[in-house]
Amino acid sequence: MKAELDNQVERIIDEGSGRRRSVIVKMASKEDDLSTLSSTASEAIQKRNLAQTARDVLPLSLDKMKLPDSGERTNYMKQQLRSADASVAAQVAASGAQDISTTNLKRVGVSNLKPLLKSEAVQESLEKTRTVDGADVLWISNSVTLELTKDELASLPEEVPEIEGIYPNRTFSVPPVVEAQRLPENVRDNKTSSWGVQAIGALSVWGAYGARGGGVKVGLLDTGVDPTHPDLEGKVTDWAEFDASGAQVPNSQPHDSGEHGTHCAGIIAGGNASGQWIGVAPEVKIAAAMVLKGKRGGTDAQILAGLQWAVESGVDVINMSLGGVWFDPEVRDDYMNTFISCLRLGIPVVVAIGNAGAETTGTPGNDFFAFSVGATDHKDRIAGFSGGRTHIVRNSSIISPDALPLVYSKPDLSAPGVAVMSSTPNANWKAFNGTSMAAPHVTGAIALLLSNTAIRQNIEKHQRAFLVQDMLVGGVEEMGESGQDHRYGFGRIDILRAIGFAKELGY
Repeated sequence: MKAELDNQVERIIDEGSGRRRSVIVKMASKEDDLSTLSSTASEAIQKRNLAQTARDVLPLSLDKMKLPDSGERTNYMKQQLRSADASVAAQVAASGAQDISTTNLKRVGVSNLKPLLKSEAVQESLEKTRTVDGADVLWISNSVTLELTKDELASLPEEVPEIEGIYPNRTFSVPPVVEAQRLPENVRDNKTSSWGVQAIGALSVWGAYGARGGGVKVGLLDTGVDPTHPDLEGKVTDWAEFDASGAQVPNSQPHDSGEHGTHCAGIIAGGNASGQWIGVAPEVKIAAAMVLKGKRGGTDAQILAGLQWAVESGVDVINMSLGGVWFDPEVRDDYMNTFISCLRLGIPVVVAIGNAGAETTGTPGNDFFAFSVGATDHKDRIAGFSGGRTHIVRNSSIISPDALPLVYSKPDLSAPGVAVMSSTPNANWKAFNGTSMAAPHVTGAIALLLSNTAIRQNIEKHQRAFLVQDMLVGGVEEMGESGQDHRYGFGRIDILRAIGFAKELGY
């Protein structure tokens, strides 16, 4: 671990410019339950990736998944749960991991950071940029964003031996999306709704089950959102803006620094002000965090701070249509701690896989624990720009060394992402192409699943997000190769089928 840490510091010093470096310093976690859950989930996801059909991924029925009131897991129950090799939720249920509240997770995270916060170099940096009382530090990932000189950075691992990783605070541009200039006839013929809302079965869910996402709050991390758009009025209930160091900008008011965030918000929650339904779950509420600033984009610290804020805001699912291009098979694990923390709290994190085409992905969409989404067109063909490939994690502070190297495939599934009509600021509507458009279809579908079932009431938090993901993957329209591939994942999402399976299984 020390050799890897020294290499990280050396690369940051050599590759940066100027006297100081903006870095994210991650501390070790002392919590056994985190290791138990992450190791169990990683093993289960690897088994899921070997499934030959998406239907094998469906979770067990509620009567088998729900644990005895006493909380005791009998050998019989463990055997029943572990028999469902492709169900991640079943493996997590049998692992012995326990629920944790947001308050307790924050307390543990801040406690893990104490040795770092007492460091002289860190105290000096924090005094200049942010508070030390835990309000602005990234407890959700056991990390802090710091501005350090090269000398301070070089000496920090010796001064604070509990440090587990030091990463550059990278800058991301706004994901490239292209406005569709010539809409295919089949797309134009969809008058009642955008073609994506119909294709994934959302319209049918509204009619069959009578719920459109009511009671669900979605976290949207993007360029912001225009809350005055007629398709989004009254739906943005929480708002925050973050600067490059991850500190919340005081007195910020909801707005969109571009068009991207409002477009994604419309796909999730838009109404029919244009005469056409554009949103998958038009009755959800949105907690919007501006983590990308127009064409300037954003940083890792902004994204991590946005994730933490969304969790504290009580969201049920998070959408991140953002990321940077990644060409290598080996990925860093700097987002892994945050994603597994969200999953422990029952919050799936839906991330676009990227727009650089086959054998590339976007980070953090390629993280092992991200629920990553590729893009399809109106004929269910995978978009040429949609990313995907096999990845490997060689070193991780979260995954057990026995499970390394960890090899896995992305994306997990796909959704409409070509010529998707949605809202843009100033009461406009445009059709965009991008995996950025695909991810909100999945996020909206999760909102429909939660509003049409009692999953939140019946399933413990640390199992809930895994069960939701199992249900969506298990219900896809299977396409591409048998099982999971680099283009479709397991297939194109079908929320009507997924909810039908959920009802049949007792949820």
